[in-house]
Amino acid sequence: MDMLFFLLLFPAVIGLLLLLIRGDKARGLMVVISAAVMIIVSVAIVIENYGSGTIYIDIEGGQIGTAMLIIEAALAAGLFCLGIKYKKYLASVLAVIQAVLIIWFELGTGHDIHAVNNLYIDGLSMIMILIVGVIGSLITIYSLGYMKDFHEHHSDQKDRRPWFFFLMFIFLSAMFGIVTSNNLIWMLFFWEVTTVCSFLLIGYTRTEEARNNSFRALIMNLVGGIAFTTAIIIVGTDHGTVELDQMIALGISGTDLALPVALLVMAGIIKAAQMPFQSWLLGAMAAPTPTSALLHSSTMVKAGVFLVIKLSPLLGTNGPGYLAMMVGGATFILASMMAVSQSNAKRVLAYSTIANLGLIIACAGVGTYAAVWAAIMLLIFHAVTKSLLFLSVGTAEHNIGSRDIEDMDGLFNRMPVLATFMIIGIVGMFLAPFGMLISKWAAMIEFVDSGNLALIVCICFGSAVTAFYWVKWLGKMVAIVAGEENIEQKVHRTEWTVLGSLAALVVTVCLFFPLISSDAIIPILNNMFATGTLDMTTGNLYLMTAMLALVLILPLFLLKGTKRRIVPLYMCGVNTGDDRSFISMKNDAVDVSLRNWYLEDWFGERKLTNPSVVLTTSIILIVFAYIGLVAGGVL
Repeated sequence: MDMLFFLLLFPAVIGLLLLLIRGDKARGLMVVISAAVMIIVSVAIVIENYGSGTIYIDIEGGQIGTAMLIIEAALAAGLFCLGIKYKKYLASVLAVIQAVLIIWFELGTGHDIHAVNNLYIDGLSMIMILIVGVIGSLITIYSLGYMKDFHEHHSDQKDRRPWFFFLMFIFLSAMFGIVTSNNLIWMLFFWEVTTVCSFLLIGYTRTEEARNNSFRALIMNLVGGIAFTTAIIIVGTDHGTVELDQMIALGISGTDLALPVALLVMAGIIKAAQMPFQSWLLGAMAAPTPTSALLHSSTMVKAGVFLVIKLSPLLGTNGPGYLAMMVGGATFILASMMAVSQSNAKRVLAYSTIANLGLIIACAGVGTYAAVWAAIMLLIFHAVTKSLLFLSVGTAEHNIGSRDIEDMDGLFNRMPVLATFMIIGIVGMFLAPFGMLISKWAAMIEFVDSGNLALIVCICFGSAVTAFYWVKWLGKMVAIVAGEENIEQKVHRTEWTVLGSLAALVVTVCLFFPLISSDAIIPILNNMFATGTLDMTTGNLYLMTAMLALVLILPLFLLKGTKRRIVPLYMCGVNTGDDRSFISMKNDAVDVSLRNWYLEDWFGERKLTNPSVVLTTSIILIVFAYIGLVAGGVL
């Protein structure tokens, strides 16, 4: 599997080279060529291994494991020093605790455990390779134009683009490692590399706000890393293995793995920014938009849900299963509610991301064939739509000077192509017959079948609230405002290329999701579960695809030959003639103002954050207390 080794090492090598390149042209050429290579290799790996089941990669782990241990120790030392320098002592303490735990284990009990299969490729890892390789690579290309504009708009900030692109490519290398590691120690290594990359990218501008948010993300993810490390120590010490597939096999055979599985689920929950840990992702929105798209929407947070989905055969009506179901379900409805009160587009996307990841984790927690089908479909659709939306918001911000939804009136006038791309992303998130809604329908069916009333309430009311905040945003963009000029000429060609590619990818994935289901996801489920069925028949899937095709094609026929008639806008008053103001009852000229209702008294962050943290923290404590009582023989 030379291509897999290439995919693991190539981005890291390119990242190191980009650290040395200072010229825009040379950097742009290297990024574009490297991104194209990663896309081609990612697709080639999937084509080569399609239909082959799980393929284990023969690689000796001795020297590689030693190198990883040395790098982990160096990273921990670096984080310790940064924590001391900026007086973030908790970060220093947590970094040391995790490093001491894993070094102690690897030099002690772990030294005698031989991992037979360190790397692997299966159906789920191939889906993740495509997400990371295709979407991640496109985001790096988009970053070329965006970061140039970013420093033009923030001339007070030091231009550190070589460092930025170095971290982006190191991150991609680590993500490929996470999704192909069967050795849990190796997965932990790559897991922590993404944590460090996230920390450094959030703090890219080195302002006080960026620094505080970066350390918040670091501290919370280090807690998840300690949970991951503790799970490895328990499984290795008690069962003599550090291989994920062996651990899952032990759990399926009846071995009690409730505590290590719950700890791994906990690590996934934190990585996916689930409540009560959502604040790290919200703070990460202070980073440049490509960081938000790559790390905190389409890829890094997917590492958390990827791990929980991998563990889904061990979940269900048990402690770890309830942990995933209840935290995920509560996060879905509460984060959706808080999104309603947001006018900052990136925060809307952040809360929406947290909410949808919660739904994916809840589905994985149910642990049935059909629920995991819904989880994987949601993962795919969420990755492509959110990357498109985040990048679109970044382009809008640089051209209209704001990321506030209230400033997007008449975006169709000013940036019609960009507005079209954003609309594709938004309708893909919540409208029938697009993929996200179909996946939520499947999740709802499975929640009903599971008899879990709390999950049914969460998905029904959470989905209703979801429609509310998407419609508000959609209405702002499609409103026609007179006198606005088209300003799209300023957008970089690389940005248009990436946005157009992602928009096409959203439509393509929606059109071909029956084939994705039958040829990609069903084989994954058949490999994960001994038995299971899918309530959604192939006929229903193809019927929905036909509906989608009509949605896309009919407007072309309806608009053909249509004569446009322009009339003055009705403003509930006398139009002054410019379609931008009217004469009021007091005979005064009043400018037209279109404003949304944000219901802050009902769904505001101040109203819901503390109750949500208390609720989800209580769920976590109760589940771990229950697992402890069962393990101690009390229950």
